[in-house]
Amino acid sequence: MPSQEFVSVWVRDPRIQKEDFWHSYIDYEICIHTNSMCFTMKTSCVRRRYREFVWLRQRLQSNALLVELPELPSKNLFFNMNNRQHVDQRRQGLEDFLRNSLLGPVRARVAAIHGFTPGAPPPVSPTPPRAAGVLQNALLLSDSSLHLFLQSHLNSEDIEACVSGQTKYSVEEAIHKFALMNRRFPEEDEEGKKDNDVDYDSESSSSGLGHSSDDSSSHGCKASPALQES
Repeated sequence: MPSQEFVSVWVRDPRIQKEDFWHSYIDYEICIHTNSMCFTMKTSCVRRRYREFVWLRQRLQSNALLVELPELPSKNLFFNMNNRQHVDQRRQGLEDFLRNSLLGPVRARVAAIHGFTPGAPPPVSPTPPRAAGVLQNALLLSDSSLHLFLQSHLNSEDIEACVSGQTKYSVEEAIHKFALMNRRFPEEDEEGKKDNDVDYDSESSSSGLGHSSDDSSSHGCKASPALQES
């Protein structure tokens, strides 16, 4: 009997990155674990910032006009990246957005309650998903922009170029190249986490936010602490 198809997704490990001398931002690690045939790679991790999530939602909405997409956490004018509560609230909101987009509203609620364990399928909802949730799942998972966002290092401009066939590499080639560059899949539990990956595994500060020690993050951003986010 074939195993049940599942998609596990979580957003974790917020880190302060320096954009230039005056501006900084926080990016987050998005981890995917799945056995779905929709995904090129069955496990992956990539770092994205809030404005990239905003771009993704706009892109998905333009390609699926009849689908009501879940909302992103609102941009708070008083957001303080050194405030642990502010950062975690945004991290949770971004995770909820992805879970609702990928899984549909009912299964995402069940996943949020029970949590996902890497390597195990999510619990089955006692209530069948609504038709809209299933349709939404299928439409969004067919969008190559979503897969490049989740499983490649490409920025938004390069994703748009790749999807429209304006690059020398295909969507699948971009994802495979990123996978070869980042052969790592973390456990949800931070205990026992090894520090051999320069980009992703630097130590966290006492505030609970990681400060990357490398010159660049996984998608080309310099790393260092700061006070403002754009």
